[in-house]
Amino acid sequence: MRVLPVGSDALLVEVSCGQEAQALHSELLRRRAAGLLPVEEIVPAARTVLLDGLADPDRVARELVAAEVPVTSGGEKRIVELPVRYDGPDLAAVAAHWGVAEREVARVHAATEFRVAFCGFAPGFGYLTGLPERFDVPRRATPRTAVPAGAVALAGPYTGVYPRSSPGGWQLIGTTDAVLWDHARVPAALLSPGTRVRFVPEQAGPGQQAGPGPGPGGTAGAS
Repeated sequence: MRVLPVGSDALLVEVSCGQEAQALHSELLRRRAAGLLPVEEIVPAARTVLLDGLADPDRVARELVAAEVPVTSGGEKRIVELPVRYDGPDLAAVAAHWGVAEREVARVHAATEFRVAFCGFAPGFGYLTGLPERFDVPRRATPRTAVPAGAVALAGPYTGVYPRSSPGGWQLIGTTDAVLWDHARVPAALLSPGTRVRFVPEQAGPGQQAGPGPGPGGTAGAS
């Protein structure tokens, strides 16, 4: 762990991997809720956690370094289920990269419980982790100029859902009608760091049997 100052009232905590960043984020949220960490914002990223709005960042930095804050896997218990149709234009390419049939891509993806590691790129876009490393896929060699809202996509170790139409180079494997960002909703973002996510097959795609997704949960938009 490395703790770096950012401006006059913030710290950036660097860790070695995404799993540690997620666990550290959960632990820091727990400490703030318990009144042990006075901070306004705790913002996770791929391998960092930003603490913003600290009254005494020097003291907090010393405590973090001295204590080597234990990272726990607790955190957010909420689960959001997103209905999905595995009908994406890159489904065949992903299946070929994995060395499986298209229906197996859908089966593996729907059987996985994901967790929002961090958010970025666009309002409402969450970077979801959960697939084993062997299922990493490269970005497209040529990004699309427009990816439709609701596209379920893969890139590297992440799954994401495009909250609005935008350019993008991720591999598109499906579609959801869930609204990822609604400024009239509180909170506006359906997915936030720490949220658990499952994709529930909505209807049959190529070679896929429709049916309910595995696992417990609520519905898209659950809070």
